[in-house]
Amino acid sequence: MIKVAVAILNWNGIGLIKKFLPTVLKYSENKNTKIYVIDNGSSDNSIQYIETNFPSVNIIQLNKNYGFSGGYNKGLEKIDAEYFILLNSDIEVTENWIEPVIGLMDENKDIAACMPKIRSYHKKDYFEHAGAAGGFIDYYGYPLCRGRIFNVVEKDNSQYNEISEIFWATGACLFINANLFRQFGGFDEE
Repeated sequence: MIKVAVAILNWNGIGLIKKFLPTVLKYSENKNTKIYVIDNGSSDNSIQYIETNFPSVNIIQLNKNYGFSGGYNKGLEKIDAEYFILLNSDIEVTENWIEPVIGLMDENKDIAACMPKIRSYHKKDYFEHAGAAGGFIDYYGYPLCRGRIFNVVEKDNSQYNEISEIFWATGACLFINANLFRQFGGFDEE
């Protein structure tokens, strides 16, 4: 069993793989972490591209596109790790992006999932809409996130640097306790 598996779900994303996978490898590969691409039945040669250019990446090929929940459920079944990190193929990671979150989860095994702050790729000092710094649910069940309310995006002035309990976390960059994920049956595919 490995400690951390970074799992990237792919469907015909060769352009995103070319652009973002090199940084994931640069800032993630070590003796405790393996990189996986779970392919949802791509037809764009992205698997061949990964095999040729990134031979250290583990590929899990699914026979068709099972969507986000189904693709991750089927792919993660094939990975034996203590923690899963689900990472969208269009996320640029930075140095030391894994260790602080895994350290927190190691200290408290009751934490099911965590997420980091996510900033915009194009305006790096502003938050992104993909969960920003974690979320809350309003009275009507609408998910809100720190760092962004509808189309108003905040500049990251370290206002969300503290660790905070949240109601929901984005799947764009989601750290998951693999044992709890399995115990609860993975994602609801409905």
